[in-house]
Amino acid sequence: MIKQTLLLLLFIYSFLGAFAQSLHVPVDTAVVSHDQVVINGKTIKYQATTGTQPVWDKSGKPIATLYYTYYQKKDPAKKGKTDYADRPLVISFNGGPGSASVWMHIAYTGPKVLNIDEEGYPVQPYGVHDNEFSILDVADILYVNPVNTGYSRTLPIDGKEVQRDQFFGINADIKYLAEWVNTFVNRNNRWLSPKYLIGESYGGTRVAGLASELQERQWMYLNGVILVSPADYKAMESDAPISSAINFPYFTAAAWYHGQLPEALQQKDLLEVLPQAEAFAVNTLMPALTKGGFLPQEEKEAVAKKMAELSGISKEVILQYNLDVPTSFFWKELLRNKSGHTIGRLDSRYLGLDKTEGGVRPDFNAELNSWLHSFTPAINYYIKNHLGFRTDLKYNMFGPVHPWDRSNNNTRDNLRRAMAQNPYLKVLFQSGYYDGATTYFNAKYTMWQLDPSGKLKDRMDFKGYRSGHMMYLRKQDLKTANDDLREFILGSMPGSKAAKY
Repeated sequence: MIKQTLLLLLFIYSFLGAFAQSLHVPVDTAVVSHDQVVINGKTIKYQATTGTQPVWDKSGKPIATLYYTYYQKKDPAKKGKTDYADRPLVISFNGGPGSASVWMHIAYTGPKVLNIDEEGYPVQPYGVHDNEFSILDVADILYVNPVNTGYSRTLPIDGKEVQRDQFFGINADIKYLAEWVNTFVNRNNRWLSPKYLIGESYGGTRVAGLASELQERQWMYLNGVILVSPADYKAMESDAPISSAINFPYFTAAAWYHGQLPEALQQKDLLEVLPQAEAFAVNTLMPALTKGGFLPQEEKEAVAKKMAELSGISKEVILQYNLDVPTSFFWKELLRNKSGHTIGRLDSRYLGLDKTEGGVRPDFNAELNSWLHSFTPAINYYIKNHLGFRTDLKYNMFGPVHPWDRSNNNTRDNLRRAMAQNPYLKVLFQSGYYDGATTYFNAKYTMWQLDPSGKLKDRMDFKGYRSGHMMYLRKQDLKTANDDLREFILGSMPGSKAAKY
């Protein structure tokens, strides 16, 4: 009897296995839902469309599919009709490269934000709640997940036939995403809408390049580009006189936050201290680093002494690094002899605990672990239970996109060219003072270098916040940063003013 039962079970499992579903990638699909949110005291009804849209090759064959979420404000009085000519569209990308468009989606601009405390730390129960500061009151929003992030995938899913050079590089990424955006705008009848790009971290590089690609290859002109904590590799990968010097004011900000500056500086407000660090970085540290090994020892000692005063770390270790202190060492060193904690890379308000207090860099990124702790359950729950999109695919917070081709990076100059060609186009930079990866002064430097002639500077602006890479995780900055976006969007809609010089 037992033998017969085992044989029957074996038959059943074999039968079910024969009909088991292979993992399916929905190539072209959409799920629509409706909801409402109160923003600045007003109830905003909206439609959410989430799904996938293909990327085609030159023969019209789908070679990838991108997962997106699209929010549209709905006015019941208009009975479903929308005048898109007066309704801005904001197209949102995160960075990495390889990161899903999750961070700004459920923590910054969207109608829902994840459950975290007022400083951005994880809390339970996980989940989401209404975002009272969302920009949905003034603009519709499209969140795009590039290939292999979120639920986006190359086709076929096994990747065996995928030509990597079509997707995984600065210029390839920009090219296929511009084509995809064109398709989306066509499908959704948004050609008349004022259009904006927003990109965070590597997304800043992405949208800087997309601005010119959309204008020059898709004939799609923009009203604004927003770079949130942008990664400018031209600056970050330059020699020490630039890369190290423009990071230094961040050292001052982080040291101030953790109470490691001399009392005379510590008792001042952060925004009173930073101009001193910025002036020192440009006028003293940069020239000193330029001289390298030919810098006189007496001058080197004087520079190191001032660096120590403005950074909270000792003159001795600064000299050991020949004034070129790596940010990774700073994250390990700042609190080494105080509490033994490390500080976060992307947000230096966060603290970590290493196995040993010795060493030259932290064992892990304290802030990123904290964020993944809360974002991962929130986005998976939200997509399935609020937006109604269901799939067995894994949601890739970070997807397999490397190696990434970073050659021929002209995105900064391409953005300048897009601005020169389009008198409507304005640019906003947003950065957190405690971001140690894409530092706030690096963003200022990028803005200053964007147009050396100075003729476009009136169309650029910088906003800083008392937080880190994702400044919006701090509730006060969530409000302030969204207000800044709202002001930027409304201020860059020219009305009847012609686009001319």
